[in-house]
Amino acid sequence: MACRISELVLGCHDPEVLARFWCEVLDFVVLDREDGEMVEIGPREGFGGAQPTIILSRRDEPEPGKPRLHIDVNATDRDQDAELERLLALGARPAEIGQTGQEQWHVLADPEGNEFCLLKARLNPL
Repeated sequence: MACRISELVLGCHDPEVLARFWCEVLDFVVLDREDGEMVEIGPREGFGGAQPTIILSRRDEPEPGKPRLHIDVNATDRDQDAELERLLALGARPAEIGQTGQEQWHVLADPEGNEFCLLKARLNPL
């Protein structure tokens, strides 16, 4: 076992509207929100279960050349540093998107340049 998809992050114009929509479609609930900028929805049991959560993040305009959706993964059988080494050895590479260096996650790109994040928490492999 190595990683699990823990979150799907979708850039959107109105996180609250999309949260209501997807909660109804998927029978999810709101798990977290930040001042109209972000709403996290997911199964009633919360983050870390069998299904990934969805983070709806305000983006007024799509960024040229960037998809509106990216994947977050969490290691299941090792710490974040060991998993980062493994992902880099598999062909991932660091991606610079304006991080401050204080984040608890790593922004990476797959071999075709698609960005994803390696989060800090270790999840149960289920």
